[in-house]
Amino acid sequence: MPEVQAQHPWLKSYPAGVRWDAPLSTSPVPQLLDDAAARWPDNTALDFMGRKTSYRELLQLVDRAAKGFQQLGVKPGVHVGLYLPNTPHYVISFFGVLKAGGTVVNYSPLDAEKVLAHKVEDSETDIMVTLDLAVLYPQMADLLGRSRLKKLIVGDLAEMTAQPDPVRAHMQKGGLLAEVRQDDHHMRFAALIENDGAFQPYPVTDPDATIAVLQYTGGTTGLPKGAMLSHANLTTACNQIHAVTSGDPKVLEEGKERVMAVLPLFHIYALTVNMLFGLRMGAELVLHTRFDLDAVIKDLAEKKITVFPGVPTMYTAIINHPEIGKFDLSALKFCGSGGAPLPVEVNQQFQRLTGCSLAEGWGMTETSPTGTFTPVYGKQKVGSCGLPTVGVTLKFVSVDDPSVEVPLGERGEMCIKGPNVMKGYWKKPEATAASMTPDGFFRTGDVAYMDEDGFVTIVDRTKDMILCGGYNVYPRIVEEAIYEHPSVAEVSVIGVEDSYRGQSPKAFITLKQGAPSFTLDELKTFLKRRLGKHEMVQAMEIRDQLPKTPVGKLSKKELYEEEARRGAEKQATGNA
Repeated sequence: MPEVQAQHPWLKSYPAGVRWDAPLSTSPVPQLLDDAAARWPDNTALDFMGRKTSYRELLQLVDRAAKGFQQLGVKPGVHVGLYLPNTPHYVISFFGVLKAGGTVVNYSPLDAEKVLAHKVEDSETDIMVTLDLAVLYPQMADLLGRSRLKKLIVGDLAEMTAQPDPVRAHMQKGGLLAEVRQDDHHMRFAALIENDGAFQPYPVTDPDATIAVLQYTGGTTGLPKGAMLSHANLTTACNQIHAVTSGDPKVLEEGKERVMAVLPLFHIYALTVNMLFGLRMGAELVLHTRFDLDAVIKDLAEKKITVFPGVPTMYTAIINHPEIGKFDLSALKFCGSGGAPLPVEVNQQFQRLTGCSLAEGWGMTETSPTGTFTPVYGKQKVGSCGLPTVGVTLKFVSVDDPSVEVPLGERGEMCIKGPNVMKGYWKKPEATAASMTPDGFFRTGDVAYMDEDGFVTIVDRTKDMILCGGYNVYPRIVEEAIYEHPSVAEVSVIGVEDSYRGQSPKAFITLKQGAPSFTLDELKTFLKRRLGKHEMVQAMEIRDQLPKTPVGKLSKKELYEEEARRGAEKQATGNA
């Protein structure tokens, strides 16, 4: 055991009752729902706009969708796209496709037309499920006839609510609905599930080899790549989460939790943590189609939500809500933060307000997305994203030379090995090979270090690292320092061109409501004791809002693009 602990220092910090080497069973993904429906048939599975769907009802709808998909030709090898927000249509379609033997391809409603077209062709998607919303349907209808897309299954958001007619009338009046064409390339969702549910089972004999989901990674450059996530990857991830929340004492109780499902289910974080793990636990999923701050806070309080997986920007918005003190959020007992590094100040403020700490974890699309976890009970470290989760091994290699492993405590590119790591990138063997180390670890692109107790701290993305006069500057360190300023709500730091140092940090900032503004010189004075000279911010913009990804993470991509355009325009003006 001492030898194992030397190789795996995190073992000494594991919470009571949690074993890092615990067996992790795998199964076909739909088995999670089948088992939950057998155990808790009368429990509410979904709560959507006043309509509650039990586990028994959900399973029946899924089986009917499976038969409907099979009647359209879905079977092993057929890929079905989901272009949907958080409505029951998503849950029903996801499990229906898998039960029919097909593979799910997730599409983001915020993807640009070019990206949507790329995903359709690259993933070989022939059938797409969407809704008749004006923000969704036209984009997919445009791809019919000029891509390989052959069939659109179009749902009606109102049909899944408690009062379909008033909801539909309200949406129609507000111009939120699109006019859906009537032809052989279209099918209504209601028609898809209008059958007896007697589908033809396709047993998944090898969950590890059978791909359940093609999950495209956003990436910072180029077109996205499809991560191949197997049935085993996803069910392993669920069992890893279950293992770390089932210690002594238990964090979560099966059949008794209510989950705030506001993160978009088409994103891997919400897909696994909210939907798959939530259903595995027999929880009630309270679905929100988008992050409306007032609506989310209202439901957190009135519906006594116990589990709230979110991202830092959501928690920042909650703690800065002007009337947050009027809401009783004491039912919260597990709030997970992922998708981006969690600012220390945000975590501390959220805990003071709610009594519930934010358990930060790290993961990626390619890891299904489990990786590290912060123990709810037991040792925690401020600023850390926790310990390697059950069955996962991490190592750290030199950013300059990936063949060299760095010692414990030193910064390096984090690499991960475990049963939750993807099978590779779809149709991209070269990219898959480049992402792996010779000994089978996936290279994450995250710069991090592990301390002597096994706790991991993310420093930055290798691609976001700023090279200032020969020194490596990590934006997250600069951002953490700026977050300590009492006026700052959100901040994103990128590297911009600097004629003297090559690059220098520039901060994009939003202010808390009613907070006083400040100048760059005033910010520098504030940061003087918090940052080294090479890390000091050299430029600043205060904005009303900052760009975010579909899941609500602060996004640097748009900021880099803006700066590149400015540089090109400046150069063009100079040459003129």
